[in-house]
Amino acid sequence: MRKNDSKKRLFILTLSLLGLCILTAFYAHDWFTYYYQHIANKTANRFNTNGHRLIIGLYFALLFFFSNTYGALKIGYLKPLDIFLSQLFALLCVNVISYSQLSLMYGWFMLGGHHMIWMTAEQLLFFAVWDFVTNLTYRKIFPPRQLLLVHGDRPIEDILNKFATRQDKYHVARCMNIKEGYDAIKEAMDGYDAVVLWDIHTRDRNVLLKYCYSRSIRIYMMPKIPDVIVKGSSQIHLFDTPLLLTREYALNIEQRIVKRIIDVVCALLLLILASPIMLLTALCIRLYDGGPVFYAQVRCTKDARQFRILKFRSMRVDAEKDGVARLASRHDTRITPVGRFIRAVRIDELPQLFNILKGEMSFVGPRPERPEIIAQYMEEMPEFSLRMKVKAGLAGYAQVYGKYNTAPYDKLKLDLFYIENYSVWMDVKLMLLTVKILFTPDSTEGVDAQQVTALKAQVEEQEK
Repeated sequence: MRKNDSKKRLFILTLSLLGLCILTAFYAHDWFTYYYQHIANKTANRFNTNGHRLIIGLYFALLFFFSNTYGALKIGYLKPLDIFLSQLFALLCVNVISYSQLSLMYGWFMLGGHHMIWMTAEQLLFFAVWDFVTNLTYRKIFPPRQLLLVHGDRPIEDILNKFATRQDKYHVARCMNIKEGYDAIKEAMDGYDAVVLWDIHTRDRNVLLKYCYSRSIRIYMMPKIPDVIVKGSSQIHLFDTPLLLTREYALNIEQRIVKRIIDVVCALLLLILASPIMLLTALCIRLYDGGPVFYAQVRCTKDARQFRILKFRSMRVDAEKDGVARLASRHDTRITPVGRFIRAVRIDELPQLFNILKGEMSFVGPRPERPEIIAQYMEEMPEFSLRMKVKAGLAGYAQVYGKYNTAPYDKLKLDLFYIENYSVWMDVKLMLLTVKILFTPDSTEGVDAQQVTALKAQVEEQEK
């Protein structure tokens, strides 16, 4: 299995780099046949071989960076559509930067911007075919892993359905209850490519975890909240004794200063760029039903401090006339046609840029919740308060890697992972990835109609 994994990684790396080289070749062709000729004729500057290598090498480096950031190099790991969308955003970023670079070299906006547009279209057409062929080849060579799922008494239909969405990568061949005993489970492990330890008591999990690790068996494990906290700890040594240190503060002073600078700069830039969209949105909301354009609501940020979050109104004026706080559900009749569109593309969140400038929110952080919903969550999940160790955010880790209807307990773990593993680079990466999820329908899908806030069944027995 280890040899097979090495071949798989080499296969993915080779195809990924080959694809990037071909995409770069499109740019190299336009550089030599069009852009360089115009730059050389106007500026009278001639490039030598190293100059050409630098220009093309810089394009490749940018393409590698954005493709890796968005996940376009994860052949076989992500769905083909996800890979294509990732490469789409990567190419848009790189080609805009490259066009700006060429314009600076030319002295003003380059003539022939249509060449860059046509090149981008050609690159996307090539990559669509490349994406299809490489994923088809990957599936032919590397069949899905055969998994043994070890579970407790909690229902497993949800996790089985999630594995079923990636039948090209996983196949849960057998499920065993932990009550069947260690001996029976250990004996069964040898016949599978990997083991899934799902929602079992920590004592049982540790026994099986050590057994699998000692025999180099691949493990997929559902983390509990203490696992997420420990993962973000620092390793220190007390003489010859290793210790794990979990600090009392989430972000140190240097991180808070840099984070605030990024918040202010990005919020101001985005307000300037998005102002035409915001004005048009306000006009559409007002013309639809004559109601107020904005919707202010009390939310909680760091240390449970309350503030009034500002959003474009997406629901009817009387959406909560009964006074009951509830999440938006699938096909929610309270949402107006205009509201459905602005929610789908997240335009309704843009007024929160003013909350960021006021210091009530950050650009990236756990999404703020209403006090009454927090109270209901904490009845079932007292740990829910841990996500308020940092400022609430316009975009968040749980929103990038989860969905609107991701289960509350899973959202909590995602938010804690962000808090415990924070870095400035993580914020930058999440801001880049947020653009991608605007075009992902699952990210805005509502909760089930019967789900108002937390689901009690989801958190019972989780921390055993």
